[in-house]
Amino acid sequence: MSQNRLQYEKSPYLLQHAGNPVDWYAWGSEAFERSKNENKPIFLSIGYSTCHWCHVMERESFEDKEVANLMNEAFVSIKVDREERPDIDNLYMTVCQLMIPHCGWPLNIIMTPDKKPFFAATYVPKTSQAGRFGMLDLVPHISKLWQEKHQDILHSAEEITGYLQNTGSEMSGSDLDASLLDKAYEEIHQRFDTEYGGFLPAPKFPSPHNLLFLLRYWKRKGETHALEMVEKTLHEMSKGGVFDHIGFGFHRYSTDEIWLLPHFEKMLYDQAMLAMAYTETYQATQKKEYAQTSRNIFTYVLRDMTSPEGGFLSAEDADSEGEEGKFYVWSKDELKAILEADDLDFIVKTFQVTDEGNFRDEASGATTGENILHLDHSKSYQQMGKEVGLNEEDYFKRLEGLREKLFKVREKRIHPYLDDKVLTDWNGLMIAALAKGAWILREPKYAEAAERAVRFIYNKLHLKDGRLLHRYRDGDAAIDGHLSDYVFMIWGLIELFEATHNGDYLAKALKLNDILMESFWDEKNGGFYFTAKDGEELISRTKEIYDGAIPAGNSVAMLNLLRLARITGDSKLEEKAREVAKASSEAYKNHPSQYTQLMNALDFAEGPSHEIVIVGDLKSDDTKDMINALRDQYLPNKVLLIQSDDQGLSDISPFIGSMKTLDGKATAYVCMNYACQNPTTEIRTMIDLLS
Repeated sequence: MSQNRLQYEKSPYLLQHAGNPVDWYAWGSEAFERSKNENKPIFLSIGYSTCHWCHVMERESFEDKEVANLMNEAFVSIKVDREERPDIDNLYMTVCQLMIPHCGWPLNIIMTPDKKPFFAATYVPKTSQAGRFGMLDLVPHISKLWQEKHQDILHSAEEITGYLQNTGSEMSGSDLDASLLDKAYEEIHQRFDTEYGGFLPAPKFPSPHNLLFLLRYWKRKGETHALEMVEKTLHEMSKGGVFDHIGFGFHRYSTDEIWLLPHFEKMLYDQAMLAMAYTETYQATQKKEYAQTSRNIFTYVLRDMTSPEGGFLSAEDADSEGEEGKFYVWSKDELKAILEADDLDFIVKTFQVTDEGNFRDEASGATTGENILHLDHSKSYQQMGKEVGLNEEDYFKRLEGLREKLFKVREKRIHPYLDDKVLTDWNGLMIAALAKGAWILREPKYAEAAERAVRFIYNKLHLKDGRLLHRYRDGDAAIDGHLSDYVFMIWGLIELFEATHNGDYLAKALKLNDILMESFWDEKNGGFYFTAKDGEELISRTKEIYDGAIPAGNSVAMLNLLRLARITGDSKLEEKAREVAKASSEAYKNHPSQYTQLMNALDFAEGPSHEIVIVGDLKSDDTKDMINALRDQYLPNKVLLIQSDDQGLSDISPFIGSMKTLDGKATAYVCMNYACQNPTTEIRTMIDLLS
């Protein structure tokens, strides 16, 4: 089979298309020069390696010689991996949102040789159907317009580009206040599904930053329904088919409202954000089920999504053997062949297995005889145990034994494709999640995994001048870091500093923050651009503010700045955080529930927030006891510093230099918004001051 230019790329997504008859280019000057020389429009197709509909469009169209011949005649075609080039994806997704009502991946943009767009679409079938243009009709239609309406197209492209360039260039607005938190809560409350958890309508995405916001709102207001929404959602998700009950980890999202039928891809960033949500909810409630789900997520990531060198891998595909979900589903006959009769009965009852199955063919809607394993939403774990004659503890022991047996059988199947590139930003999220897990769950192995990942990033994706690269794969590190690479790594480093008390992680975070301010800050209007000031010049330099599947860079940056300000005592950082909020304040005020990670930062800024300094010997029991007492306290708006002889934090946080032990005992200094209470050696007094 002949190979096109993509055979020389490192991106797994681009390599998947290397055998297509489409004459693909990677994004670069060669494609744009040819487009100009031959006066052909650019067909830009953006997707990612684990995208189901990207696979469908490839099979139907990009592998089809008839479609490929039309494309090769009419266009210069470019393939982009959205995970490898989020700057390009961010820009042209904004274009899509300006042009059509529903956007996603695959994202297909047709544009002029100077990168100015005039057409946007998502999945396009091979043949036209139900009012949707097919590729066999679309390509000749665009080609004809390019020849006959050339000036009209250029004018339209200029208008779209002009509108895009003006988007986000508004002058700074006004400060935000705590009333916006109430508005965000009410908007989320209105969308909440009281029966199955999550937020309507379907498809249902996990949206962990919504849950993290609700936890903080409950802490701030004592609003019990906010916590109930979090618990209901996390409980129902962990019972549904959206959770992999055999191998662990969460699938991308649920296509239905009951969390049963997922799109089966597994993304690293979902595991990270959901682990944070489950871990924090355990800390807030002390309910073991949330701690166990957190551990299950970490088990999956450390087993299946960690490279031998310590970096975290990006994603697992939805498809195997050309079928979505095939790796994950089970027929009753298959289970019969594996299990003894009483074990089969246990699994059938536990996981709702039927002869006809609950997995439906996407095209026909008919059941396939295969089952997505899931737990009964209407029953408690205690009730499920009672039905098989076991108490809850013994029920889970038996379930775990049989799960391991099924896991070993499933491991022999053909696995979904693993996208093994390492992305700096997604690794930052996973480092943050593992650090939280290490702190709250008291699991040193999670901190060790996070530290290995930091070493990997600094060995492979960190340049001598301190800047970050975005992607590593197959020995190759490339692509200048974007806003998300810096802010997510800073987030991870701050969490790891608090979990390990190692000042080196704080120093690293501050150095990255300096580069962030120098290279990404908008001096005119405030806030951060997605790309560095010396990065590749695209048709517009955009800002990312919407908290979508992943929190926006500006939202995370604001909270990072606030935390670093409190750790270092540098009020200038706090002022920059306020400027981040002001830069897009009108958008935040209009629909605050679309920016819940930013609302988390606002919650911190509005206070009360605490600076906790413990002075003592880290090896002594009284210091350890004081630190351990904080692990069980849900204090989302706090920073923690340990003043110990071997920590060396006085240069970074000079305000702690004068803090000493009382009577040679471990001593806590509890401060609120830079004002400190009297120091105490009593754990109970420390906790009371934090209340």
